[in-house]
This record gives sequence, structure tokens and C-alpha cells, in this order.
Amino acid sequence: MIEPKKRAIARIKLEPAQQIQLESLQRRHFLKGGLTVGAMAMLTGCNLQDGDQVDKVLWSMSRWNDRVQAWLFSGQKLAPTFSKDQVRNPFPFNAFYSEDDIPELDTADWKLGVSGLVRDKAPWTLEGLRKLPQRSDITRLICVEGWSAIGQWGGVPLRTFLEHVGADTTAKFVGFKCADRYYSSLDMPTALHPQTLLALDFAEVALPPEYGYPLRVRVPTKLGFKNPKHIVEIVVSNENPGGYWEDQGYNWFSGI
Repeated sequence: MIEPKKRAIARIKLEPAQQIQLESLQRRHFLKGGLTVGAMAMLTGCNLQDGDQVDKVLWSMSRWNDRVQAWLFSGQKLAPTFSKDQVRNPFPFNAFYSEDDIPELDTADWKLGVSGLVRDKAPWTLEGLRKLPQRSDITRLICVEGWSAIGQWGGVPLRTFLEHVGADTTAKFVGFKCADRYYSSLDMPTALHPQTLLALDFAEVALPPEYGYPLRVRVPTKLGFKNPKHIVEIVVSNENPGGYWEDQGYNWFSGI
């Protein structure tokens, strides 16, 4: 529940210049939240009025954290799995919009685009995806907002799909574009992890709209915002595609 004082602040209409300042402070807050104690110690001589110089240091430390997390990541170590009686029902909805704004997609027209460093760029239908080998896991989704929930997800291992389309698996990144304007990306080792799925099902039925219909990425080794929904295109690249929240200051690697 929002406190009265916070509600009053939320009703204040900001001028454009004030909005820019607020967004800058929020971005710095996101960045500082992902820094180590040692990294923060490097900022003790900086004033928050130092402008771009502070932002550059914060972004540099966030990227350093990405490299450390990537170095520690194991492509074979599995995330914990659970039993069916531990699945949370109902599973929480989470997005950068309300449930009233969930995109309405017609599966008759839906196609999954493929681009970048791949041999076969032909689009995919849901029927084609379901003909590929499938996997199901019951794993915990951990949200950066502080909650977690266990769910059962089924679909095509992303590694299987990438190999099938002839993706260059020595490339650095796999990016995802979504029907709801969201976008995100993974490092290639995480994309090839055996539990990383192109999820078609939730709880053994086709994905409901609130969980990403008709296709989402399920990555149990990452925080929730690295699990984009309503996927419409996959891009293999050596250029970092970024992400909706990552480009606003969230740690890009965000492994758990």
C-alpha cells in the first residue's frame, strides 16, 4: 500500500526539466544498487552533482560486475527444481504495464522471426516449434522486486532451437524482441544452458496471455526481468542488444 505522503508526491506534475533530473537520479539508483562495496568506495570522492562523470563510473562498475558474474557462471550447473505440489497457483503476473494492457496476439498470424548470425532465417510457426524436442522443468522465478514463485514451464530448449537454425554459437549474445515493446538479451553461455527454454506451456497447457502467450523465454539461472514474454524475434549477434530495464541501469548479466 502506498503511504499518503508518497501518494501526494506521485500526484505532482513535473516540468520536463524536472522529469529529466528525476530519471537521472533513478538511473543512478539502479546502477548503485548493483555495485559491490569496493566499487562504491571508489565513488567516495565524487559528488552527485558531478554529472556525466559519476554516471560513467557507475556504468563502468556495473559492466565490471557483469564480467565477474559471467566468469562465475557454469553452463552445466542446474538451477534447483521442485515438485508439482510446490507450484504456486495462481502464479503472479508481472510486467511494465497492467494486466489490462497485455498484448492480444492472433496465433494464426504469429511468426517467430530469426535474424543475425544464423544460417536459416526462415520464420517459425508454433506448430513448427512444437515439432522440436521438448523439455519441462519446475523452477523458481525470482523477481528483482523481492518476490519469487515456483512454476512449471515446458518448451524447446533454446540451445536445440539455435542449433537447428544454424546459429553461430561462438557469437556473444542472443537478443529477444517482443510484441509488447519489451526486449532483452542473454550471453551465449546462458542461452545454451540446458534449462533455458523457449517456453510454449505453463502448467502443462499452452501459455496464458498473462504469462507470455504464445512464446516466452524462461531462464531459471537469471532474475525475472531476463525472462521476456510475447517473443516475436530472436537475434544472434556479437553486438550487445541490451534490454528494456538493462538500458535503464539494471545489471545486464543478472544471474542468480
